[in-house]
Amino acid sequence: MDEGRKRVLGIMAAILASLHMQTADDLFGGPQGSPRSDKLIAASVQWAEEIMRKIDSVFG
Repeated sequence: MDEGRKRVLGIMAAILASLHMQTADDLFGGPQGSPRSDKLIAASVQWAEEIMRKIDSVFG
């Protein structure tokens, strides 16, 4: 995957994750992170990848 595509996926995932992080604890958690934040980030990356696949199928 090229760097530009990684950057776009990262931005999309950050926006999607931020919509669901309601408190500072969700964002900062602790040094080891938090299970909720980890799951939110993983789900956001999956959604960002799916969005990119749909964009690619339309605009090839």
